[in-house]
Amino acid sequence: MLIVGELINSTRKAIRPAIENRDVAFIQNLAQKQSNAGAHYIDCNAATVGIEKEPEMLPWVIQKVQEVVDLPCAIDSPNATAMLAALEVHKGKPMINSITAEQEKMNSLLPVIQKTECKVIALCMGDGGMPRDVDERMKNARILVEQLRSAGVADGDIYLDFLVCPVSTDGRYGSMVIDTIRCMKLEFPDVQTVCGLSNVSFGLPERKWVNRAFMVLTMGAGLDAVIIDPLDPVMMALIYATEVTLGKDEFCMEYLMAARCGKLDGLR
Repeated sequence: MLIVGELINSTRKAIRPAIENRDVAFIQNLAQKQSNAGAHYIDCNAATVGIEKEPEMLPWVIQKVQEVVDLPCAIDSPNATAMLAALEVHKGKPMINSITAEQEKMNSLLPVIQKTECKVIALCMGDGGMPRDVDERMKNARILVEQLRSAGVADGDIYLDFLVCPVSTDGRYGSMVIDTIRCMKLEFPDVQTVCGLSNVSFGLPERKWVNRAFMVLTMGAGLDAVIIDPLDPVMMALIYATEVTLGKDEFCMEYLMAARCGKLDGLR
């Protein structure tokens, strides 16, 4: 399971002022904590500082993160100018977060993707807006896979995100994502799946329990990557345990290592 640490995101209350004030210690501390907790990528988002400032601030965030952690970043921006500026300073193989099947975003981001060896998160949303069902998500997925393949992106570097909606507004939304993951794995077995899962619990009390349950269910359906808060020890312990039970942890090595390092204590 590939884990993208979600915490350095300017939509979060404490992050935007930290970016605007160039609070190096705050940003670097958060990056180190996520790395130590088991993240493989650090998501970096500076979008809320504004369109004019983002091309300057996003590269700054990435540079400060990579000064203290030996990890690649998920460069999280809809702004092609900011994305290009960030790619110029990034070290290692980045993850571009994200493109959609909307024509305008395709036109602006595909040329960027063609120039870069990268992983790509692709949101299964088209010009019709938020997809209503499994069929519409799969229709958008097919467009994205075709376009990204044409841009030279290998199937293993494509991460389809099927757009989690709150179950508090419609109880079918969670199972809809799970069903879509299963359908995608049948049609595109080498394409990856990713989920920003915390939206599933929006509007509910004690949200972490819903997030954790949804995490296990999506992994069982074939989820390959997740954008989460890696500082939730119970969530991380469940990921290790679920990988073992699904046969995705050869000789249980990751689980055993996590146990030795005290990373399974969250279940006690």
